[in-house]
Amino acid sequence: MAIKFQYNKTSLNELGKQLKVRTRALPTLKNKEAALRLEVKKAKKRSDELLEELASSLEKYRYMSGLWNEFEPGLITVKDVELETAKFAGVKIPELRNVIYEVKEFDLFRKPMWYSDGVQILKDLARLGIESEICSEKSRILDWSRKKTTQKVNLYEKVQIPGYHEAILKIKRYLEDEENLSKASQKIVKTRHNLEEEEEAL
Repeated sequence: MAIKFQYNKTSLNELGKQLKVRTRALPTLKNKEAALRLEVKKAKKRSDELLEELASSLEKYRYMSGLWNEFEPGLITVKDVELETAKFAGVKIPELRNVIYEVKEFDLFRKPMWYSDGVQILKDLARLGIESEICSEKSRILDWSRKKTTQKVNLYEKVQIPGYHEAILKIKRYLEDEENLSKASQKIVKTRHNLEEEEEAL
C-alpha cells in the first residue's frame, strides 16, 4: 500500500501525525492480540472440558438406559437460555446466565421414585451441552477478533509504519535539496550582482 503524499511541509506534518498515531497504537494492539489469543485458548479448553464432562456423565448414567424407556418423552424441555453480553478487550462475547426449563407436572405417587432424579439429571446434561456450545461460540468470536487484530498489527508494523518513515524521509530530502538549490541560486545571483557592481565601479 503506497502512502500518498506531497512534497511540502504540510504533508510532512500530516505524515508525522499519522506515524505517531500508529507507533503509539502498535503496543496496545500487540497486547490485545496476545490477550485474545490466551482467551481463545481458555474458551476452547473450557468447551472441551464441558464436552468431556457431558460424555462422562452420559457414560455414568448408561446403567440407567433401560429406565429411560419408562421416562415420559417431552417431560422436560429447555424453554429459554438467558445470555448476557460481556466484553473482553473490547470484544462482545456471550456468557450463560441461566437455563430455563419447562417441566410438565407428573404424579410423584404414580411415577417411579427416580423420576425427579431423572429430571435433575437431564437438566444437568442439558446445561453442560448448552454451556459447551456457548464457550465454543465465544472462542469463535474471540478468534475472529484476534485474526482482525493480527491483520492490523501486521499492517501497521510491516506496511504503514515503514511506509510513513520512507515518505517522511523522501519529503525531508526533497525539502533539503530544494533549500540547497535555493541557497546556491542566491549565491550565484549575489556573486553576479557583486561582479556587476565591480564592473560598474571600474
